Amino acid sequence: APPECPFCGEAAAGELEEHVRARHGHLLGAPGTGNGEQLYECPMCSLTCINIQILEEHVDLHLEEHNFSEGGNIRDLELAQHLQTEEHERQRSEEKREREEFKKLQRQYGLDNSGGFKQQFLKNLEREVDRGRMQPFEYHKRKADMMESLASGIDDGKTKTSGIIEALCKYYQNENKDVKRVWLSAGVDHFHSSLGDRGWGCGYRNFQMLLSSLLQNSFYNDCLRDTTLIPSIPKIQSMIEDAWREGFDPHGASHFNNRLHGSKAWIGACEIYSLLTSLRIKCQIIDFHKPTGPVGTHPRLFEWILRYYSTDSESGAKVVCTSKPPIYLQHQGHSRTVIGIEEKKNKSLCLLLFDPGCSSQEMQKLLKQNSDGTAVKLLRKFVGSLKEKQYQIVAVDGVLSLEEKAARCRASQVLTSEKIP
Repeated sequence: APPECPFCGEAAAGELEEHVRARHGHLLGAPGTGNGEQLYECPMCSLTCINIQILEEHVDLHLEEHNFSEGGNIRDLELAQHLQTEEHERQRSEEKREREEFKKLQRQYGLDNSGGFKQQFLKNLEREVDRGRMQPFEYHKRKADMMESLASGIDDGKTKTSGIIEALCKYYQNENKDVKRVWLSAGVDHFHSSLGDRGWGCGYRNFQMLLSSLLQNSFYNDCLRDTTLIPSIPKIQSMIEDAWREGFDPHGASHFNNRLHGSKAWIGACEIYSLLTSLRIKCQIIDFHKPTGPVGTHPRLFEWILRYYSTDSESGAKVVCTSKPPIYLQHQGHSRTVIGIEEKKNKSLCLLLFDPGCSSQEMQKLLKQNSDGTAVKLLRKFVGSLKEKQYQIVAVDGVLSLEEKAARCRASQVLTSEKIP
């Protein structure tokens, strides 16, 4: 904008000095005149005034303009500093929230270095004594049993229930209500969480269930010659670490910093696959990565499991006790074991599941012959009951040669599961 005249306030179209001399020359001293009058020169623009009052007004206008400009600069600087401070605080708040979320996830998935099976077991034992639920002599006995189990690497069997498949076979022979056919897996023991793995041990307990079935099948004797008894959870953790050291699933191993033993880390389908394959047990991961039915259901999951159990089973009997191992079933936050599937008279399907969260006391009810099937309801899951966004299964289907195992180890370095479209 053109400068304003300090005398009349108008905008000077050209040079300010020319405007002032043309309009207000009578107030100024002509340069180079020698008339003897006292002239006053502006220290800011070198204009000369004929008296001190005019000079003061002129200089005041300079100062007002300068202060206005300075004030604008100060306000701009203050605004910039304020915005910078706000952004800094927002970043600090975001970083703090991310750290807290990360720590929360570490705690949730057992990666917070808070100890593993042994530490949790002892802590919960002490808590039981403090609450009066356990006598000191029982505490010392349970502690000694746990230490012996850890030393041997063998599960103590205190959470195991056997004989359920046989009891179910008898139950279905006499069931005449709404089951048209039922397929059951080979014999399998149920294992539930203990004081040492409550809240995080479901993946390990489901592996114990699957392994208990494989150990009863002579077809797998050769690849399980070094694993004749059910390992404890810390031992299973070491076995998975051994599989990682062989080269299985390096990406998954890095997620756990190549360490499970001594932690409460959750495991999932990939760790089960790596462990089984390292034992030369042929298996596959099937990923049901999105719902395939109405209201978020997964009917294709049920259909796949039906084909798994019914293939190679030409018997037209109502109850088919197959030689197929149970299936490991994983979804976000939990895993279970599929031990069979029902086909109802109305053609609907119903899975039969072992849940590690179910206690021995509840599972033992299945061993009693109950004609009304109340206890069996504990195992049933219909299509409308499984509505997680994604499911994965690990299904066993044979034995690997050493060459096949090596090939799968190489392939697992870019491990991808088969996705059902």
